[in-house]
Amino acid sequence: MNIKQLERVHTGKGFIAALDQSGGSTPKALEQYGIQQSSYSTEEEMYALVHEMRTRIIKSPAFDSQFILGAILFENTMDRRIDGQLTADYLWEQKGIVPFLKVDKGLAELEDGVQQMKPIGGLDELLKRAVERNIFGTKMRSLIKEANADGIKKVVEQQFEIGKQIIRYGLVPIIEPEVDIYSADKAAAEKILKDEIAAQLSALDQDAKVMLKLSIPTVDNFYQDLMEDPHVVRIVALSGGYSQAEANDKLAANRGLIASFSRALSQGLTAGQTDEQFNAVLSQSVQSIYEASIK
Repeated sequence: MNIKQLERVHTGKGFIAALDQSGGSTPKALEQYGIQQSSYSTEEEMYALVHEMRTRIIKSPAFDSQFILGAILFENTMDRRIDGQLTADYLWEQKGIVPFLKVDKGLAELEDGVQQMKPIGGLDELLKRAVERNIFGTKMRSLIKEANADGIKKVVEQQFEIGKQIIRYGLVPIIEPEVDIYSADKAAAEKILKDEIAAQLSALDQDAKVMLKLSIPTVDNFYQDLMEDPHVVRIVALSGGYSQAEANDKLAANRGLIASFSRALSQGLTAGQTDEQFNAVLSQSVQSIYEASIK
């Protein structure tokens, strides 16, 4: 584990940029960027285009370590290069931004009001490659749609079981049991979720470190006590379908909670913009998300 990176993520001011759209979400990300599916015919062409988009974001002067602590990458992005350097090395050495890797393979079918992660085949090999490519931590997402105690328990147990596997490689896992912002019983689901997370944290080895990526809570500062747990490096929030303005407003009401936004970060960016236009839109987004993260 890179201690300098750990300290930056733990105490630094800023937020985590989520650049990890993958698989089925990549066409939508490209469409929002102004590139239609008719512009590519193979998966390789699609991933080349999305890497161009991410490279443009990362190389922008607006994508600055003064505001951004880390960036979450997709596996395909980790294996590609920016100006001759592997993406993670470029992020840290040229930008001072800590690299993370999305490792999950998507969601299983809905059961007991939740969607657990699909089995992550080849995870050990992926983690070995992540270490070789100087990745600091990982991210994996589950989804909670209902306040179903059995379902939420299963989600959290799966997240921490795989998290322990990740920790053995010297990486810091981002545990992400997202609560659907449109859930009719979101607050009740969050109460169950917090209790289950606390139970799992209490069972970790003394020196184990994790991060949590959670939906912005219904009750302000609801996760404050989890932030104080010695196992927790940082708690970050996903935008979860809120617009950038909504997400920022809700985030700013939660002391110590910082952003890890994806769609809210890239909102308004298009392939047809000049570099000046692109950088101006990204700068505005970065500044607003940063301000919400440090309140």
